[in-house]
Amino acid sequence: MYVVRRVATMVVTLWVIATLTFFLMHLIPGDPFAADSQMLPPDVLANLRAKYHLDQPIFRQYVLYLQNLIQLDLGPSIQSKSSSVNTLIARGIGPSALLGLQSMLIALTVGVALGIVSALHHNKLLDYLSMLVAIIGISVPSFILAPLLIKYIAVNLHWLPVASWGTWQHSILPSIALSLAPLAIIARFVRASMLEVLGQNYMRLAEAKGLSDWTVVIKYGLRNALLPVLTFIGPLFASLITGTFVVEKIFAIPGLGKYFVDSIFNRDYPVIMGTTMFYSFVLVVTLFLIDLSYRVIDPRIKLTSKGE
Repeated sequence: MYVVRRVATMVVTLWVIATLTFFLMHLIPGDPFAADSQMLPPDVLANLRAKYHLDQPIFRQYVLYLQNLIQLDLGPSIQSKSSSVNTLIARGIGPSALLGLQSMLIALTVGVALGIVSALHHNKLLDYLSMLVAIIGISVPSFILAPLLIKYIAVNLHWLPVASWGTWQHSILPSIALSLAPLAIIARFVRASMLEVLGQNYMRLAEAKGLSDWTVVIKYGLRNALLPVLTFIGPLFASLITGTFVVEKIFAIPGLGKYFVDSIFNRDYPVIMGTTMFYSFVLVVTLFLIDLSYRVIDPRIKLTSKGE
């Protein structure tokens, strides 16, 4: 019953997002052909607006949009006339997903490790060094870190390519730029959770049984300390997997971020709505899976709807 209600809630959430995106976008004055209005004959402009249903009343456009959305048809791109929005998303999701997965792997691996080390050496040198890394990661935005990585690692040292996309080496610098902030947040979450867990009675009982320190920390401590981290991982995973727009633009990566940024400048309504809905879909599904994973990590948690 819980799963059915959650799925229904996800559908309603996506409908609300689609509705808000559609009407907010159409509240902006002008249309995608405003820049061409003085270069094209009036009859050509009228035909273009008719092709994309921009000559229809706003509510009629909304109904047509929802009908196509139900059929998973995100419509044609206005600027990339030879491609549909579905094609652009399929083309851009590969680089964005690879970049997001690498960034997530770096953030989780290093962040969890720093959090554990910091908690086990509380108020000692390693704790201070770990939290210094976390503070730097939170303080330096990815769009500042990205040019610094390009300048010092790619341009000065020639260790990695400057930008573009092709081999796995092209993904290293953008992955590092994307992972530093979530890495820092995860480290702080794990540190705080581990400090709380280390003082619990079941941890003392595990130590009294003669188990090794790492068995106690990993098997009993980390498993419970990761619960708060999961709440943060959901939206983080969705944002990384669907492309972080500024970093992809800086490194000239042909991912979803490039198409989204270009669509805003070009007022490409179908691409704006399509990429927004795709991101929203990934986000709500990820949050749903994260909720289910709570039960896997801690069997004491019961997934029930309100009133059950």
